[in-house]
Amino acid sequence: MSEGYVVFSHGRDSGPWGIKIGAMAETARAEGYSIDSVDYRGIDSPEERIARLLEVCKSIPGELVLVGSSLGGYVSLSAAAALHARGVFLLAPAIYTEGLPPLRAGAFDCPVSIIHGLRDDVVPLEHSVRFAREHHATLHLIDSDHRMQDHVPFIKYLFNYFLVAIDMPRRK
Repeated sequence: MSEGYVVFSHGRDSGPWGIKIGAMAETARAEGYSIDSVDYRGIDSPEERIARLLEVCKSIPGELVLVGSSLGGYVSLSAAAALHARGVFLLAPAIYTEGLPPLRAGAFDCPVSIIHGLRDDVVPLEHSVRFAREHHATLHLIDSDHRMQDHVPFIKYLFNYFLVAIDMPRRK
């Protein structure tokens, strides 16, 4: 049985082990996954962040789940097909955002789940709605802002459900 790995990608103004990532890492470990969180601090270019994610993941064996928040969501989704991701879990992803290259057609070929705050003033929730409609992704809208820190237990619950739903092999 191959091992499962969850790799986290943080947003532009956060770090690799913020509150949400730390909470979801706990959930992933409890489900038997190995985890990593890529440090993008000091890397402003989306293309360089994608290259960094590809570099980090190239030596990870087994099934891979990508998790991204804000700009990290865009990065995770952009790299999903190249990494043969088993699933992508996104928090307020910066998709369809001015200044970011458009996602390539076929950039992902796996289940995608999105959580977005109704009061997000950084990334318009309409972008996640549009993506979910166009690509048949699962979308959860919550009464929160961009950071969604007031909903961390619910995010953990949805992330746990996502991991179970994609039926990824677990390490014992």
